[in-house]
Amino acid sequence: MVSRVDRGPVANWWWTVDRWLLAAFVALMVLGIVLSFSASPPVAERLGLDPYHFVSKQLFFMLPALAVMIGVSFLNKRNIRRLALLMLVGSLVLMLAALYLGIEVKGSRRWIYIAGVSVQPSEYLKPAFVIICAWLFAENGKHPEVPGNLFAMILLGLVLALLVSQPDLGQSLLVLATWGVMFFMAGLSWIWIVLLGAVAMGGLVLAYGAFPHVAERIDRFVTGEGDTFQVDVGREAMMRGGWFGQGPGEGSVKRILPDSHTDFIFAVAAEEFGLLLCIAIAALFAFVVIRGLVIAAREADDFPRYAIAGLVTVFGFQSIINMGVNVQLLPAKGMTLPFISSGGSSLLAMAISTGMVLALTRRHPEKRMQHSVTRSWQSAAVSH
Repeated sequence: MVSRVDRGPVANWWWTVDRWLLAAFVALMVLGIVLSFSASPPVAERLGLDPYHFVSKQLFFMLPALAVMIGVSFLNKRNIRRLALLMLVGSLVLMLAALYLGIEVKGSRRWIYIAGVSVQPSEYLKPAFVIICAWLFAENGKHPEVPGNLFAMILLGLVLALLVSQPDLGQSLLVLATWGVMFFMAGLSWIWIVLLGAVAMGGLVLAYGAFPHVAERIDRFVTGEGDTFQVDVGREAMMRGGWFGQGPGEGSVKRILPDSHTDFIFAVAAEEFGLLLCIAIAALFAFVVIRGLVIAAREADDFPRYAIAGLVTVFGFQSIINMGVNVQLLPAKGMTLPFISSGGSSLLAMAISTGMVLALTRRHPEKRMQHSVTRSWQSAAVSH
């Protein structure tokens, strides 16, 4: 156990980090491993892979992800901004490269191979985008002569253009909604709210007319007609599970759904472990979002307030989209459940994002360190 009298970097981190948030993130990681054992073997067998291929992959990425999350949480606000800037530039370049050199899956180019590993740059873009926009909004508030809001709008336009070009409309809506939340916190006027709402509605109408797969998904959701196999089976699996589930390994949904280890892992959890586990998972996500927003509301500095709120908003919206699709409250959309769905790229990106949350919610570590150094100097002076 780390002692309170210890003033080393690890002790300083331990006594300043929000241990409730840390525990929630670790709990979600553990649930991801447990559910990977339940959901992924049948999928791997259908693909002609080793039954525990996706489990091994989840474990392989889990330890580095945990190390990355803790490592990033040691950073101060300035280094968080620097890391975000590097990630933003790198992600934008890789997203542009993916349009020409990336892997095409179901008509979209969202992945690119780097050193033999497929990477989805947009996953790393999200936390970087939030941090940089939070900084721009904060600078606009501190120095009105700096057009931070304008730069944030330009950056939003660039990011949305790349996402729509892939196309990835789900991530586009996620980014736009998160940006709107931060802009609202930054004090935008009602005129801007109306304009942004009109732009968002216009974008949805254009997407419906321009992208056939978007129109098909919305039509299936509204009318219930067409190929609704995955969402229907997912809903039935949740109903079969009841409150306590059919038992680990006893579910059937994972044997017939191609995305049971990713987009529909929530349905697997419901069928095998019951609705009580699903409620616990939803409660964990809600706890992270609510605690993050409460801490953000107490921040005196605009930058960490906007950044924390933006990061937990992305975290919350992404989980809501995934769970909403599983219970047929939202149209079908390929969105992973943070830390729980199988996927190395999304896991590492989420680890960076949550590491940033832990870093920004630490209880003023710089002041604590400065206080510790001052006390050391005073003790040394007294001894001499």
